[in-house]
Amino acid sequence: MKIELTSAERKRLKAAAHGLDPVVMIGSEGLKPALLKEIDRSLNAHELIKIRAFSDERDEREAWLDAICEELSAAPVQHIGKVLVLFRENPDKQPSAPATPKRRKARLTKRQEVNKALTRRKSRTLKDTERR
Repeated sequence: MKIELTSAERKRLKAAAHGLDPVVMIGSEGLKPALLKEIDRSLNAHELIKIRAFSDERDEREAWLDAICEELSAAPVQHIGKVLVLFRENPDKQPSAPATPKRRKARLTKRQEVNKALTRRKSRTLKDTERR
């Protein structure tokens, strides 16, 4: 049974998959039971995976994507060129706490940086004269 995703979920998953490398390669032999088992293992471990398909036929790659999603109850996230992105939630996996974004310090303008540097120089020269 193929899982359907909302457009917001798909968008979030596409962004998360952007930095991933393909973990499974589909060669010229196509989908074999051993390959489906490896994709299943990868989905259990990572939930979101990329698959590289070495086929020049777009229709064949789409058929593979549909077959994988039907067989493994996964959701197709994206199909760009020869890269397929799949998602399947792992119910056994403990949800991790959402990362709180770090607050960055406000950047100084060029004028503020120059003023800060000049202030440091002045304070150093004053300290040096006091020591003498």
